[in-house]
Amino acid sequence: MRSVLLIGVLLLWGSASYAQQPIDGVDARSNTDEFAKQLGSTDPLLRQRSAEALARLAATKHRKLVEGYQLQEKNKEVRLALDWALYRMGRSEALYRVVADLDSGRQEQAIGYLSELESPDLLYPVLNKEKNRPRVTAGILKALALIGDLHTLEVVKPYRESHEPYVAEAAEIAHDEIEKRLAEPASQTRGRPRTVSTTGDRP
Repeated sequence: MRSVLLIGVLLLWGSASYAQQPIDGVDARSNTDEFAKQLGSTDPLLRQRSAEALARLAATKHRKLVEGYQLQEKNKEVRLALDWALYRMGRSEALYRVVADLDSGRQEQAIGYLSELESPDLLYPVLNKEKNRPRVTAGILKALALIGDLHTLEVVKPYRESHEPYVAEAAEIAHDEIEKRLAEPASQTRGRPRTVSTTGDRP
């Protein structure tokens, strides 16, 4: 019965967009072993949501298991979730694989993960790489729109004049969103979204 309830909760996560609903039932008291078992499910959505739960819990004791599943995973959405989990478990290089997926149909999923980073500072080095594809740069700017601070406004500023597709628009939106958030009283500042959508191919 417990397993059935867990599956039901995990499937409900997939019905909400990143910005609309928090992940329910995942906190420090959650049993990470249950989520780890679900990584072997035949349901890709269940595998993805389980990886996301392990990421949220930074369940380092399951890192070897997650590494194994990441190597054999064929579903790209699930593999991205496993990469995010590995990053949260201490594999810093996995962040670059998440960033690379900004140039794919999984851009919104990747943005959702990047918007959970502890600090916008972690995105500045990848934003400033010279060989970024335009959709990667735009995706990073979209993530910064959600987590950026006062310093981010200066980082974003040069990109507002970019001639690359999508970049200037994303920079303008990021600048406006950050300014709007900084102007709000602390009590009214919107909390960061916590669930992840796998839909959308927008740049």
